[in-house]
Amino acid sequence: MTDGVMGPRELAARIVRAAEDAGDHRYLVGVAGPPGAGKSTLARGLAEAVRKSGVPAEVAGMDGFHLSSAVLRDSGALGRKGQPDTFDVASFVARLRRLRDSAIGVPVPWPVYDRARHDPVPDAVTFAGERVAIVEGNYLLLDRPGWREVRGCLDEVWYLDAEETVIEQRLLRRHLRGGKSPDRAQAMVAGSDLPNARLIARTADRADLVLRAVPGGYRIHPRR
Repeated sequence: MTDGVMGPRELAARIVRAAEDAGDHRYLVGVAGPPGAGKSTLARGLAEAVRKSGVPAEVAGMDGFHLSSAVLRDSGALGRKGQPDTFDVASFVARLRRLRDSAIGVPVPWPVYDRARHDPVPDAVTFAGERVAIVEGNYLLLDRPGWREVRGCLDEVWYLDAEETVIEQRLLRRHLRGGKSPDRAQAMVAGSDLPNARLIARTADRADLVLRAVPGGYRIHPRR
């Protein structure tokens, strides 16, 4: 750690110590935050660093619990995809509990989101010997019916913060890379992504740790 900046290895060491103290159950660490904050990068880096320390770990993404595009289209909600009510939160909570409560070594399948198909793929990965699961998603701290049960399934939750201007530019680039026209991309960011990011930002005070990406790693931030 340099000048208060922690890399994935230092952050992973915190997880490894906590997992060792947790005994026999699988240790679940949430990584929450708005879209475009860098959650996936942080989650992958943590899982890799935990594995390098000798503790089996894997990422469990929330995005695999999106309702399918067909279901959203039929209900008229496809244009709001990514908002809280476009996820199967009941299945997410049930699978989290299974992941937490199953003995190490007992297989627990987990869905993933296929960004090429824009749809979830059921049971695409399987947890078995992993002692640590890094659960990554926007709404892990959301205090709404159904969603508020998520927090109780996790041993701790970290919130990855970012300036709104940074989030806006990252999401705009993401939509453009995905083939959206500049006008359509800007409309999606302004009409859906940023309001969503502001909703998520209001959940940061429920986190155990608030981080912000800085050159060379991450800095622990005061809660909002």
